[in-house]
Amino acid sequence: MSVGRGATIFGCAGPELVAEERDFFRDADPFGFILFARNIQTPAQVARLTSSLREAVGRDAPILVDQEGGRVQRLRAPHWQEWEPPLDTVLADPATAADRMRRRMAVIGAELRAVGIDANCAPLGDVAREGTHPFLRNRCYGTDPETVAKVARAVAEGLLQAGVLPVLKHLPGHGLSHLDTHLELPVVDLGLEALRAVDFAPFQALNDLPMAMTAHLVFSALDPDQPATQSPVMIRLIREEIGFNGLLMTDDLNMQALAGTLAERTERSLAAGCDIALHCKGDLAEMQEVAAAAGQMGPRAFARAEAAVAARPAVGLSLAEALEALNG
Repeated sequence: MSVGRGATIFGCAGPELVAEERDFFRDADPFGFILFARNIQTPAQVARLTSSLREAVGRDAPILVDQEGGRVQRLRAPHWQEWEPPLDTVLADPATAADRMRRRMAVIGAELRAVGIDANCAPLGDVAREGTHPFLRNRCYGTDPETVAKVARAVAEGLLQAGVLPVLKHLPGHGLSHLDTHLELPVVDLGLEALRAVDFAPFQALNDLPMAMTAHLVFSALDPDQPATQSPVMIRLIREEIGFNGLLMTDDLNMQALAGTLAERTERSLAAGCDIALHCKGDLAEMQEVAAAAGQMGPRAFARAEAAVAARPAVGLSLAEALEALNG
């Protein structure tokens, strides 16, 4: 199965693809697409949109979404199930949390696959800390690395059972962020050994997953000048120490934790070692800027992209099967 040559993942503006977007996607040939609440109305509409996106690039391109359950889920009631925040689920009964999250994510995955979405930006490997910003804290799977790794593995397994690719986030660890990276750039001052013991550990345990997303945080003990997304030092740590060799995408380039123009943000991220630039806003002029700066994937990134697509299950649990397992 072929993959896009453009080193990008893009959103689109609304619930239906317009001609200008279709023409742009055909020429830019992004690796895949990502959907947000602005793109979601009904199951039939989402299915049409995912088909239109794939038709625009002439292949079965991956289509991603953030459907963690809880506060961050783009597909919502009445057409899709609502869920409590993951951390609430885990803390309610830690002994059964992994199994319950596996079943939950199988249902979520089946709901996604039914409308043509085949990659979910989950699990989170971030460890919740006392100072973790509220934008992230209750999305985490625990307050210690062992629990987070165990539950995150179960989340990935549940998605794969439903035929959906998991996208691990946010490498190499977002739990120490006391700021919202949509708005500001956090700086983490913890030393390397403390980071290894807690924040990096879940990601090392999950380093075999096919896709992952970086964090827009500065780790001052390792690179005081660049956020991890744009730091060759941190990307090398992700590759060599954490051992992740899958397809590595940036977090959204529009987040204000990053500085400079979109072209500069794109160029710095890919030069640091990210494989794919993620642009979520769906603004055509901005996407054109990002596409021009990103260019095509190099050979190593392309090989990782092919491996990620090959890891996408051909079939998965139906929604009825996933619901039966959830309630059984």
